[in-house]
Amino acid sequence: MTKPLLDQTLEALDSRSRDIFRLIVDSYLRDGDPVGSRNLSRMLPSSLSPATVRNVMSDLEHLGLIYSPHISAGRLPTQKGLRFFVDAFMEIGDLSEDDRRVIEAQVKASGSDASLEHMLTEASQMLSGMSRGAGLVLAAKSETGLKHIEFIQLEPQKALAVLVSQTGDVENRIIELPAGVTAAQLHEASNFLNAHIRGRTLGEARAEIARLMEETRAALDTLSQDLVEKGLAVWAGADAGAPARLIVRGRANLLENLTAEADIELLKHLFDDLETKEGLVQLLNLAEEGSGVRIFIGSENKLFSLSGSSLIVAPYRDQESRVIGALGVIGPTRLNYARIVPMVDYTAQVISRLMQ
Repeated sequence: MTKPLLDQTLEALDSRSRDIFRLIVDSYLRDGDPVGSRNLSRMLPSSLSPATVRNVMSDLEHLGLIYSPHISAGRLPTQKGLRFFVDAFMEIGDLSEDDRRVIEAQVKASGSDASLEHMLTEASQMLSGMSRGAGLVLAAKSETGLKHIEFIQLEPQKALAVLVSQTGDVENRIIELPAGVTAAQLHEASNFLNAHIRGRTLGEARAEIARLMEETRAALDTLSQDLVEKGLAVWAGADAGAPARLIVRGRANLLENLTAEADIELLKHLFDDLETKEGLVQLLNLAEEGSGVRIFIGSENKLFSLSGSSLIVAPYRDQESRVIGALGVIGPTRLNYARIVPMVDYTAQVISRLMQ
């Protein structure tokens, strides 16, 4: 909600209206059920009749903050009402020391002797367990320095290209070989690349090799030159547009409170969207646009407009403070925002520190 609209809405509410609105939202976030005027009158610290509460609820409904799911039911917050509550009233508490220790210990333990992907998978699982939503981690294509490349001949015209990064991640690709390539030429191409790529990112390595190729064509025969180019192009060029890795854990948590077949279909639609390249790019862009945690409720982002889900997301960064991925929690709109926001924020901070 923009600040002018937020201020305007706040001005339209007196203290009594604010108390009743907060109770409606608190009840929804806790139980997911509509709450009626009679129950609200019992919850209020001051003595108000159900009729007076109904009048206030009517005003809140007129402002678009609450609605009645069906005739004679109590009231629930609208998407606009939830956004207003998050922006105006929600108090984001700090994590307890126990929660901090759990997050730090689990992320560090998973990252101590395992790959980056394993560490991110564990972070996603942890967020799911602590939030009762689905934990999500988006790992963008790595820009870490390269350490080693090797070609292993599999068939006369096929080889396995193995790329090792300085963080210990290993990627394998099958490449087509020019006709007549020998084991000696594969070794020569590997040696040439390894002499010049160490410590460079993929983009830097490609630029350096392109410069050196002009200077050293005489040192490599034609087939070895072709291999050198293929060895880098297999991770860049067309492959550079490949989608980032999406790690989602705890999808079953989102199904726990769903009974209607239509709701389940909407949830499936959400995950189908997320797993497309376009969805991943959108997700990373959402995280990059803000400096910290961002909250998206329902249709505030088109990625979630059909499923009605909420997303709490934060970026994590490399040693040069570049955003290289995002993590967060997806769940129903009645997520425990006050608890999950600092949880996501701290997990992103821990991962960023481990990436440096």
